[in-house]
Amino acid sequence: MDDQSRHTRWLLVVALVVQFMVALDMSVVNVALPDMRGDLGFTPQGLLWVVNAYALAFGGLLMLGGRLADLLGSRRVLTAGLVLFGAASLAGGLAQSPGGLIAARAVQGIGAAALAPVAFALIALAFPAGPARSRALGLWGMAGAAGGAVGVLAGGVLTDAAGWRAVMLVNVPIVGFALVGAARSGLRGGTVRTGARLDVAGALLATAGTTLLVLGLVRTSTDAWGSARTLGTLGAAVLLLIAFVVVERRTADPLLRPGLLTQRPVLTANLFCLLLSSGQFAAFYFVSLYMQQVLDYGPTAAGVAFLPFSAGVVTGSVIATRTVAALGTGRLLALGGLLTALGMAGFAATARADGSFLHSILGPSLVCSIGVGMCFVPLGTAATTDVAPEETGMASGLLNSARQVGGSLGLAVLVTVAARVTGDGGRPADLAAGYAAAFWVCAGLLVVAALVAVVLLPGRGTASRAAGAADPEAAPVENPEAAPVAAPEAAPVADPETAPVAGPESSQKNFPGTVDPAGSRSTQG
Repeated sequence: MDDQSRHTRWLLVVALVVQFMVALDMSVVNVALPDMRGDLGFTPQGLLWVVNAYALAFGGLLMLGGRLADLLGSRRVLTAGLVLFGAASLAGGLAQSPGGLIAARAVQGIGAAALAPVAFALIALAFPAGPARSRALGLWGMAGAAGGAVGVLAGGVLTDAAGWRAVMLVNVPIVGFALVGAARSGLRGGTVRTGARLDVAGALLATAGTTLLVLGLVRTSTDAWGSARTLGTLGAAVLLLIAFVVVERRTADPLLRPGLLTQRPVLTANLFCLLLSSGQFAAFYFVSLYMQQVLDYGPTAAGVAFLPFSAGVVTGSVIATRTVAALGTGRLLALGGLLTALGMAGFAATARADGSFLHSILGPSLVCSIGVGMCFVPLGTAATTDVAPEETGMASGLLNSARQVGGSLGLAVLVTVAARVTGDGGRPADLAAGYAAAFWVCAGLLVVAALVAVVLLPGRGTASRAAGAADPEAAPVENPEAAPVAAPEAAPVADPETAPVAGPESSQKNFPGTVDPAGSRSTQG
């Protein structure tokens, strides 16, 4: 390979490694929660913050991370995010107290908020719009699916073999490899935009508003939707976000230019992403619970059972890469959404107490995951259509925020739906009925997402641009600021006491009437 080709490939490798690492970190930590609790002496409510500290920092700072990439350059923000994430992982692995681990997880979330918006810009730097970028987008989706699947499986193996600290420390060599790759790629720091200023007021309002919104949603696992605490938190979030919109309309260099959402492809991508993540992540959660609490799978067996889902995502990404130019973003998004909805309906129809892997898991997983995989390429294309180079980080932060908020909202609402159907029953049949109800709602959300794509991106959408682009072997361009696709696995988990694939104690979690090993009964859904 010549120097240009070598640099191009290293840029792609770094982007995929970062995506894999962020997805891995979310799922691998959930599996280790019971061991963390026993070793460091967490209270049940304290353990909640091992997950939520990360989710709040990540969700609250995504918009700021994307805008900093626009202003400071991709190389600087990428390097800072990697160093921060690696240092926090090392500190978490060496933590000796609950507070130390929670603080490390919060700093990890800050690092991830810098990495998620900027890492995908490396793909735009290496691959101009067209078939080459579509292939890279497909690999991006595969990396996220692989990270989530490996995290679920490796979490149990690492915890059993080396203890819970290994699930934090495993990030350190991955960060080291990414930093070496960034250096070998020849990626330049980019020009600091001296004429533009960071919108400090907008950044504070967006961070505070989004953080409170995510906090209010994830706490619905312990606080009722109608409680003063929940209503107060969500109400404050709405007020802060309204103030954010007012400020953005008046500032010269906004954190989020309101006119960005008037561009139909960008609006479609964000609405679709919000609905897709609301259904997808909640379904992933309930499939985990169904396997463990109804089919009586152990954590490792549940992790292995998710591998076909990852294979389906890879297949869907390949299909999308080869058909996006012919079908267009609108049609491909609609088709992916409908296939995902069909898979959700399959889960709902087969979620019974006497279900089996072949009947209740494998078939619906493959249909659902192929649909999800088909959405990554057109989402990335739509989110970057007609976006100016100096606003790509802005568009990236917006799309990532839509995914994070959608995942939080969907999980919170569907946990409530499932709990209402389950009622006070703790029998497998009662639990299966609750999960089936949640799956039906997921299917409905994905049908709405498909309709959004059909209505807002009729015909071939932005396909003409993709089809008309050349397929160079990726000559780098000067400006690395391209909008990323949201990380598929960055969804928040509600309550670690209800973690999808927990450890040996997972059988005690989630819905009323579930008996824990000590004989007490859980009252939270």
